[in-house]
Amino acid sequence: MAGGRDRPTGIRVARLEAMVYRVPTERPESDGTFAWEGTTVVVVEATAADRRGVGYACTDASAARLIREWLAPRVVGREAFDVPAIWEDLVASVRNVGRAGIASSAISAIDVALWDLKARLLGLPLVRLLGARREQVACYASGGFTSETPAELHAGAEAWLRRGFRAVKMKVGREPEGDLARVRLVRRALGSGPALYVDANGAYDRKQALLLADGFAELGVTWLEEPVSSDDLAGLRFVRERTRLAVAAGEYGTDARYHRGLLEAQAVDVLQVDATRCLGLSGFLAAAALADVFSIPLSSHTAPAIHLHAACAAPRFLTLEYFHDHARLERFLFDGAVEPVEGSLRPDLELPGLGLELKRREAERYSIRG
Repeated sequence: MAGGRDRPTGIRVARLEAMVYRVPTERPESDGTFAWEGTTVVVVEATAADRRGVGYACTDASAARLIREWLAPRVVGREAFDVPAIWEDLVASVRNVGRAGIASSAISAIDVALWDLKARLLGLPLVRLLGARREQVACYASGGFTSETPAELHAGAEAWLRRGFRAVKMKVGREPEGDLARVRLVRRALGSGPALYVDANGAYDRKQALLLADGFAELGVTWLEEPVSSDDLAGLRFVRERTRLAVAAGEYGTDARYHRGLLEAQAVDVLQVDATRCLGLSGFLAAAALADVFSIPLSSHTAPAIHLHAACAAPRFLTLEYFHDHARLERFLFDGAVEPVEGSLRPDLELPGLGLELKRREAERYSIRG
């Protein structure tokens, strides 16, 4: 049928695979509201015309089963260049499954893989397909977990400093009464040069956040992430309007409507977006457009290799999170993840797509059932 999906032209997705890996942390880690000892990664590979695109999401292993049994049949056989049409159909297909959460992370991994595949089929780095606004992006080192001892915090901060990062983020909120001392320790280790950010992961109440924000500001902190729960839009705005620090939030958003709600509530100074949760690079770019409309700077959350190319293309992009755990697992699972140089990341324009290749043999040691 002319114009229909069964027309015999174009390049079609031949296969969509989902693999699950569990990468343990170097030691037990925690933030203000959660503790963990490993990261589960669902990796998706989409194949067409002997090209293979890759994407991933840090989520539960059950996302892989959803991909195999429900989502993959809606992708295989589709034209590989029709990423927006596939994306819309995947989103519509999980209405009764429950789109937010596991389904969103599953769609995210697929969408990233499809964008990567499209760029590879064209022989382009993804940033060239999207259209570059900048050649590189500033990034900040992210770690400083609440589970770390003072000696570990100090050593970690010095390590980031030696690597040339111009901004560093640490976790707070687990024991609020000790947070100022911990931040003071890291500030001394860093010296006066790098910017210092703190992330409470929603651990504080409103008044507590304000009280500590004043102390953080005196120590040279400039960024306060999720001082209260990101679901408390009024609370975020309450803190934002009463502190000198830039309030950042949005990493848990699973679609652009969530991010629009943050922006309309005037709840953030910096909008954070995670392409592995918000329906992929398609969702990330939609959130970036919203941030531009609201004149609010944008930051990506974790998964540096997934975000780098889109960050170079997004308007008002401010900084990329170079998260310790995800940078580590990207090195373990993939070839092609670039390293920061003097606090910035630059896409490798010699490689097509995202530039990532799954190291299947090496990754097998982390493989789990899903």
